[in-house]
Amino acid sequence: MGTAAGLRSAGRTWALGSRGICYLGIAAITWGAVTRVEVGAWTYHYSDQGDYTWEQARNYCQTFFTDLVAIQNKQEIEYLNESLPFHGRYYWIGIRKLGGTWTWVGTRKALTKEAENWADGEPNNRRSNQDCVEIYIKRRWESGKWNDEPCNRKKKALCYRASCQPFPCSQRGECVETIGSYRCECYPGFHGPECEDVVRCTKLEPKGVSMNCSHPYGDFSYNSTCVFGCQEGFERRGAGMLQCLPSQQWSADTPTCTAITCPVLSAPDRGELNCSHLHGDFAFGSMCALSCQTGFALMGSESRECTAMGTWTGDSPHCEAITCPVLSAPDRGELNCSHLHGDFTFASTCAFSCQTGFALSGPERRECTAMGTWTGDSPHCEAITCPVLSAPDRGELNCSHVHGDFTFGSTCAFSCQTGFALTGPGSRECTAMGTWTGGAPRCEAIACPVLSAPDWGELNCSHLHGDFAFGSTCAFSCQMGFALMGSGSRECTAMGTWTGDAPHCEAIACPVLSAPDRGELNCSHLHGDFAFGSTCAFSCQTGFALMGSESRECTAMGTWTGDAPRCEAIACPVLSAPDRGELNCSHLHGDFTFGSTCAFSCQTGFVLMGSESHECMATGTWTGDAPQCKAISCPVLDPPSRGQLSCSHVHGNFTYNSTCTFSCEEGFVRMGAEVLWCAATGNWTRHPPVCAEDSAPFLKQVLAYSSGTALAIAGIVLSGTLIALLAKRLSNREEKKKLLNPTSDLGSPGIFTNAAYDANL
Repeated sequence: MGTAAGLRSAGRTWALGSRGICYLGIAAITWGAVTRVEVGAWTYHYSDQGDYTWEQARNYCQTFFTDLVAIQNKQEIEYLNESLPFHGRYYWIGIRKLGGTWTWVGTRKALTKEAENWADGEPNNRRSNQDCVEIYIKRRWESGKWNDEPCNRKKKALCYRASCQPFPCSQRGECVETIGSYRCECYPGFHGPECEDVVRCTKLEPKGVSMNCSHPYGDFSYNSTCVFGCQEGFERRGAGMLQCLPSQQWSADTPTCTAITCPVLSAPDRGELNCSHLHGDFAFGSMCALSCQTGFALMGSESRECTAMGTWTGDSPHCEAITCPVLSAPDRGELNCSHLHGDFTFASTCAFSCQTGFALSGPERRECTAMGTWTGDSPHCEAITCPVLSAPDRGELNCSHVHGDFTFGSTCAFSCQTGFALTGPGSRECTAMGTWTGGAPRCEAIACPVLSAPDWGELNCSHLHGDFAFGSTCAFSCQMGFALMGSGSRECTAMGTWTGDAPHCEAIACPVLSAPDRGELNCSHLHGDFAFGSTCAFSCQTGFALMGSESRECTAMGTWTGDAPRCEAIACPVLSAPDRGELNCSHLHGDFTFGSTCAFSCQTGFVLMGSESHECMATGTWTGDAPQCKAISCPVLDPPSRGQLSCSHVHGNFTYNSTCTFSCEEGFVRMGAEVLWCAATGNWTRHPPVCAEDSAPFLKQVLAYSSGTALAIAGIVLSGTLIALLAKRLSNREEKKKLLNPTSDLGSPGIFTNAAYDANL
């Protein structure tokens, strides 16, 4: 800022204190190009020579003082308007529009409505970029008011130096600036003029609970924390940690320790329980002994203890009665048991029954006795029988027996001789009631469909076993002028069908017409297909046009009127291949006509932009728009830290066939490939290299001219760190050989010659 240029003027002014307006002696002092007005601990400063944009003004204030002035109230405005000299371009203050909101930039707080001091009609943002604020000082009208201005205008910088320096409020509160002084807004938990006092909570003295506390601001004061624990076998009731709050209260009540409880035990069924309790019923240390009534045996632990984990030792025992051998159901039968003391144990009873169609032979019930044996003998199930069946007249009988001849489950199938059909059930089954399902079937001659004389013809039939039944024969004939088409006679077969096809009488026929290629034929026939009186209309499929007669008629002479028409494909404009691409077309109906499809593809390293194929439509136009071939892109490369990147681009930045060369600054060595090439896959041929600091320059000569043996000898004299660096460089050199070797793992010839390889090592 330079040295003092001397006292420019002396006077008096008003300053706002913490409780109102006080009268203070003021001195305006010039320091080089800077004029300062002091008011107690808070001072205002402005530049009396240079004019700045808003950003330059703020940089100026932040460099030499605290920031652009933040105006607190109207008394402060009056003071500034009285003390500062008039300047035609006025002064910048610390208000700016951020995110659409007028904001005090020093505190990042939005300007409140009650604190606004805008001039009449302001802010108006006439040029839509007036985002900074000036204050009118000693203006003839609206002096001390604010106006929004473009931030690139140049004005005086109005600065202030804060009084909150360097560490006020004991670093336990926020320092709030006031003119000539400041006040402390203490953080929660602190109080006092300088926030020097801390809130205290009551001292904790828990009983039967271990406690470990930390006190950052004094014993049992704000932010003191205490952690509580219990002995093995006991658990905490309440919070595990308490904290002293700003309200002088602890965050929770003091916890207690109680013995861990185990689940309440009960005596097993047909048994007894005897317990002793040390710290409470069924709690840590409780012991319980278990036993069974006479006639029952204990299965499991005889005693159990409640552990510190809240679980009982051993497993839950039970009392079991004496058992009998396990029973099973008889073949084709069922077993239904009721167990009083467990499966197949003393007093269990079992009832026997048979499946449907079977009868029980033996006792229906058995009981497990006190001796562990069952009463009675094992029963069994026998199948129920049905009457014997016989075959129907002109038929046969075929039976299958599951449980014995004509017994429950037996099935009998009925069939008839050739030419006869079964009337009635095709099979019968012996039921559980000892009766057969259905009634007795019979065999009847198979009937054929009733025949009728063809149009313009006659029918004459003879019947052997009934009208139009198996063995019947029928003869066909036609009226004068019609010819019989089909069998002259038909016979009813054993299958219920007639031999031959149904004949018909047809008028004189014309040659059969067919639709033109890619066209359709629609005919109406009076006496038969393509016979006298038939008319046919022609049309073409979509994409084809009819050339010739639209309709033809079969005459009495057996010929058609008119000539045979044809369908020709509609044509589309001829297509051509895109630049850097190829065109492959297939033509169904002629070159570039309806149905033609053309596929587009691009050369290696290029990708097709647009439709991959076009098709000639029935309207004579192609589907889709003309495609283009665009070079495939690789990821954009950045120069390595402490290095440079130089690229050449054939088809566009970082696209197919682009090559990039890497180099490092002096004192750094490249780790990785020197040159990368953008391949047709959209990937670079290698990973980008990095520039590592060459911490041992003399190793270059060792690495360039020494073999592995020399490295081993050098390892004797070098420290462990240098050996590790030397091994790292050798590894990098071998990696670089792989990159530059024409037979590298890229699968294609190497980029560099051996000379280039030696130069880059």
